Amino acid sequence: MGHLLKNELAVSKRAKGSLPPSKMDGIDYYKGFAAFELLRHAAEVIPDRKAVVYGSQCWTYEELNHDVVRAASMLQRLGVEPGDRVGVLLPNVPEFLITINAVWRCGGIVVALSPLMVPEEVERFVKETKVRVVVGLDMLAHLLAGCQDELEKTLYVSIREHLPSLKQIGYLWVRMQRTGVLSLPSNPSHSWFWSEVEAVRREWKPVRIDPAKDAAYILPTGGTTGSPKSVTLSHQNMVANAWQQFESTKREFATETMMAVLPFFHSYGVSAIALGGAAMGATLILHHRFNTRQVIQLIEQHRPTVFHAVPAMLVAMNQRLRDYPADLSSLKWVISGGAPLEAEVAEEFTRYCGAVMVEGFGLSESSPVTHVGDLFGPPEYGTIGFPLPETRCRIIEESGDSHEDIGSGEIGELIVRGPQVMLGYWENPTATAETIRDGWLHTGDLAIRRSDGLYSIVGRKKDLIITSGFNVYPAEVEAVLREIDGVADAAVVGVPDSERGEIVKAFIVMKPKAEWEEARLRQHCRDHLSKHKQPRIYERCAEDLPRNFLGKVIRRKLREADQETTQSTPVGEGESSDAIQ
Repeated sequence: MGHLLKNELAVSKRAKGSLPPSKMDGIDYYKGFAAFELLRHAAEVIPDRKAVVYGSQCWTYEELNHDVVRAASMLQRLGVEPGDRVGVLLPNVPEFLITINAVWRCGGIVVALSPLMVPEEVERFVKETKVRVVVGLDMLAHLLAGCQDELEKTLYVSIREHLPSLKQIGYLWVRMQRTGVLSLPSNPSHSWFWSEVEAVRREWKPVRIDPAKDAAYILPTGGTTGSPKSVTLSHQNMVANAWQQFESTKREFATETMMAVLPFFHSYGVSAIALGGAAMGATLILHHRFNTRQVIQLIEQHRPTVFHAVPAMLVAMNQRLRDYPADLSSLKWVISGGAPLEAEVAEEFTRYCGAVMVEGFGLSESSPVTHVGDLFGPPEYGTIGFPLPETRCRIIEESGDSHEDIGSGEIGELIVRGPQVMLGYWENPTATAETIRDGWLHTGDLAIRRSDGLYSIVGRKKDLIITSGFNVYPAEVEAVLREIDGVADAAVVGVPDSERGEIVKAFIVMKPKAEWEEARLRQHCRDHLSKHKQPRIYERCAEDLPRNFLGKVIRRKLREADQETTQSTPVGEGESSDAIQ
């Protein structure tokens, strides 16, 4: 490894305090350590253990850390200094892990650019955060077209370099179709990531980082009030959340293998897998995108023990496993997050793999995980489990005007406090002050705490429907609608009503060949819901409900669609329409 690791080895011997050799040691673990030190620690303690498996290639922890040091040296040569923002526009490839750790070694701040963004969103986010350098996938070059004037350097990564020779030709063809050019890069300020790394002839120079105060990660979010904001996480936030998740498993260091297909550009993926995997000393089985058949094959081939997923993934896998059984018995734990997990989905997937299935909860503002189900107890579907270690939670009155806690079993807003709570919104102190009050993060989520300490989420404050003065929580109504034979999916929103303020409207997706009988839907709701909770309007949807990539229903789109159509009719005035959203 030569001269590039000379300073690295010196730093690891500093009296600052080495990380514990195996299991992390309580709350003091995350204090005083930068985010890249999770990977460095693993490289020191388990250098020969596989860190990443991607296709036919693999990196040990020592090799991965070595490439991180080389990349950090390259970024410093390009002028990246402490506090500089570096955009990362990559799927789950080894270069994602290498880049983020390299940026942190330079004291830089990673800016998460999602491949799901459109060029306008990328341009706006790059300008807002004043990104200087971007490391992006060659297939996604078109997303960066509008912000090149803002960037000093664009470094391209290609999946082609990880493919067998024959597949490389096909990759080049697809890239040309998407980008319109056969060869990249064509701009003087563009170059290939690995070419720049290979050209490095200088040592990485350690920089001083204050983990509690220095930003490490910026990612876009709708925030707790719906308007676009940029969450800013410190090194301590990210290290703490990785430690908290590891602690909840009660496992020893370097004993697990993770299926790593949950997108790293999302806060759940980067925390639970990219950093959580390093904290656990786990082997990561990477795949650059979720493909049902390929993910199942990878589980059979590499035998991971931990699978972080979102419900939409599990639904797709269930559908395939019904017709194409597979051996998923290596899975011990499946942890679902990002959206509510239906008990039916969880139970079916458990039948296929035998793993313990739990649901977790969090939000970008908390790095993101705050709760996770008990991995060692009986399943409690419909709950998000218990708070992570060192996480304090309260449930207060929905209005937010009172800070008085409410009793068990009552619905209120969930607020949290812990080392994973963000620094704030990037350059937006007003929004930060609205969301973090007296040290408590106001999540905007409505929750219940049971007498046994388990928490359940019942909805969002902004999704709450108030009809004739009564509160209606969409999740409760939707659960009842999904019980009806023939209903594939359901969502409810509030629509304006001159008499009641709002009334409940249900959007229904029927299963193939199922008969639409509105009278039967109404009767089921009359039998199982209080009168004020019963939908007054039913609309049959000819397409699936609009959902984001995590599987959450985008209620805003349902409301917009409702405003654009007058075909649906209130109860007693005729049949509802088959409007397409």
